[in-house]
Amino acid sequence: MPRVTVYSTQNCPYCRMVKAFLEKNGVEYISIDVGVDREAAKKMVEMSGQYGVPVTTVDDEIIIGFDAQRLNELFGKSRAGEVYDVLIIGAGPAGLTAGVYCARKLLNTVIISENIGGQALESWTIENYMGYRLVTGEDLMHKFEEQAHSEHIHLELDRVITLDQEGGGFVATTFTGGVYHARTVILTQGKHPRMLGLEGEARYLGRGLSVCATCDGPLFRDKVVAIVGGGNSALQTAIEMSRIAREVHLLVRSTIKADEAYEKKVGELQNVVTHLNHTITALHGDGALAGATIRDQETGRETRLALDGMFLEVGWNPNTGFLEGFVEMTSDKEIIVDINCHTSVPGVFAAGDVTNIKGKQIIIAAGEGAKAALEAHEYLLK
Repeated sequence: MPRVTVYSTQNCPYCRMVKAFLEKNGVEYISIDVGVDREAAKKMVEMSGQYGVPVTTVDDEIIIGFDAQRLNELFGKSRAGEVYDVLIIGAGPAGLTAGVYCARKLLNTVIISENIGGQALESWTIENYMGYRLVTGEDLMHKFEEQAHSEHIHLELDRVITLDQEGGGFVATTFTGGVYHARTVILTQGKHPRMLGLEGEARYLGRGLSVCATCDGPLFRDKVVAIVGGGNSALQTAIEMSRIAREVHLLVRSTIKADEAYEKKVGELQNVVTHLNHTITALHGDGALAGATIRDQETGRETRLALDGMFLEVGWNPNTGFLEGFVEMTSDKEIIVDINCHTSVPGVFAAGDVTNIKGKQIIIAAGEGAKAALEAHEYLLK
């Protein structure tokens, strides 16, 4: 058995998924919390060049992030040949809820997802989910995951790359080469973080530029960081990072569009500087991010900020690239559904933020997931 070490932080959901994958496949590993151990964090950065977690070493090999393909190649186990009643793509609030409802209808169900928890994992705090006065996104999704596991649902950490009709059912292929057959499909794969669209920004991902503050935030203790965005997620991140970083710059393209409670809290923080009506025109740094140029949209004046890190909270894009030509979608690439979660393809249902349902909330996604499962069950009965 190879020597496996996982460098992680306490609140990183993707770190937990690496560990869950290893544990599921019986792989022993050493876990190091680089949010607490600064010497270990320094070693991780020197070894991998990454200011983001997780970083996993397998003997001399370094694996960046939750790389489902490589982990499956090293440790995965095949489940070829089985035909499921329901294939659920995505394991956020909608997908996990759909899975539980399908299992309780005694449907043979598999969930395939790149992560467990979806966009909810990015929430520092949730204050409007019934039954909880205050809960983190990771803790809430961990409860969802526990309930799904209690129903003995097959959950595969992988990414679906094609979905087609085959005979009277459907077949999906995955990034790691898996092939899954099912009689019905529920699409709940949510969205992925939107980038700035700046030239060369990809080279800074994991090297100071992050789309997961809950994962990478602890690595920027006592440093200077920027949060980009003006919604609830951006202000929540600014509030949490104010407790970790020495100085926080909140970069807002126009005006703040967050709840008043968050706006008031940010206004009271002494180490948060808010830049309204500012856009980012360039990122700077040799290898790692070292700063950004921002432009005042009212005056046209440009200012260069020296930064150690930047967290993007500028919205989300639907994970529907593999569905082009398969189901009807809006111009924004959201799946079009009716009030009962039916798509344009009989036997294919959809729920959660990946659909054109207006409300993008955890509680709405969970409810829609339950509806989709019940509709899939009724379809199978017919």
